[in-house]
Amino acid sequence: MKVLLINGSPRKNGNTALALSEMEKVFHEEGVETELVHIGAMDIRGCMACGFCRKNGRCVFNDVVNDLSKKFEQSDGLVIGAPVYYGSANATLMAAMQRMFYSSPFDKTMKVGAAVASARRGGLTAAFDEMNKFFTISGMPVASGQYWNGIHGGTPGQGAEDAEGLQMMRTLARNMSFLMKAIAEAKEKNGLPEKEEHIFTNFIR
Repeated sequence: MKVLLINGSPRKNGNTALALSEMEKVFHEEGVETELVHIGAMDIRGCMACGFCRKNGRCVFNDVVNDLSKKFEQSDGLVIGAPVYYGSANATLMAAMQRMFYSSPFDKTMKVGAAVASARRGGLTAAFDEMNKFFTISGMPVASGQYWNGIHGGTPGQGAEDAEGLQMMRTLARNMSFLMKAIAEAKEKNGLPEKEEHIFTNFIR
C-alpha cells in the first residue's frame, strides 16, 4: 500500500504540513508507505485547455505536475492538503490538481482520496468540498474521518494546539488505511466494477 500526500501550502513547515505529518505517523503504523511532496512554493500555472494531454497523455507544461501524475498512478491513495485563502484552497494547489487530474490518462477508479484543509478560523469546509470534487469525478472513494477534515492555526505550528484537529487527522489516516486494504482485497477477489461507455451530454445542443 502506498499513499501520495501533496502539501499545497507555501510554508513547508506550516499547519498543513503538520496535519499531513500526523497522518503519516498513522499510515506508517498501519504498514502503508507514504511520499510527501511540497508544491506550494513552486511556480505552477493553470490549465489553458490546449488539448495537448489528450493526444500525448501528459500536460504540455513539463513541470512537477507530470511528476505528480506518475507518483499518483503508482499509489493506492491520495491526500491533498491545502491552506485556506479567501474561503477556498490556495490557487497553486488548485492549478496543480486541475492539470494533474485532467491530463493524466490512467484509470483512477477505486484509488482512495482524502482532502485536508488548514485555516486560522473559517473557510475550511468550503475548501474541503472544493478538493473532494477531484475524487468524485474520478471514481475514487472518499475517505472520511470523524468530522470535516481540517486543522486550525493562525501562525505556523499553532495547529499543534488543536487537539481535535490532530485527532481528526489520525482517525482519517486509520480509516483511509482500512479502506485501501479492503479495496485491494476486493479487487483481487472480484476485480474492478464494470464500466459503461461514458455518455456525454450538453446543456446547449
